[in-house]
Amino acid sequence: MQQLDDILRSAKTIAVVGCSADPSRTSYAISKYLLQVGYEMIPVNPSYEEVHGQVCYPDMNAIPDDIQVDIVNIFRRPGYTASMVEDVIERVERTGEKPVIWTQIGVSSKQAQTLAEEAGLPYVKNRCIMVVHSQMEA
Repeated sequence: MQQLDDILRSAKTIAVVGCSADPSRTSYAISKYLLQVGYEMIPVNPSYEEVHGQVCYPDMNAIPDDIQVDIVNIFRRPGYTASMVEDVIERVERTGEKPVIWTQIGVSSKQAQTLAEEAGLPYVKNRCIMVVHSQMEA
């Protein structure tokens, strides 16, 4: 798999699954950071219509197919991560894109990793995308 820095340098659009509009939530701060450093950030959460002024989609399959998603950053509990990967795989089958599945710290599950790998999707487990990005060398 590509080095994490390379993944982040080549990505333009990051879908944040489990993105929250609640400022006390980690996903709120990290999704805001992603916008501030220049990524197109697509919030995914059925509880909101928008987050940070961005249209929020109820699930990955509701994101229009003409929007290229480079990274799917997951903020759901490990028990839900595999079903989130299944949603991404459904989208992949329609669009042909191959986004990186990026799981935040404590979010990965073996089942999710296996599903991603079997579908040929790169899988980053238990890494904070904001920390990795902030430590990248220019």
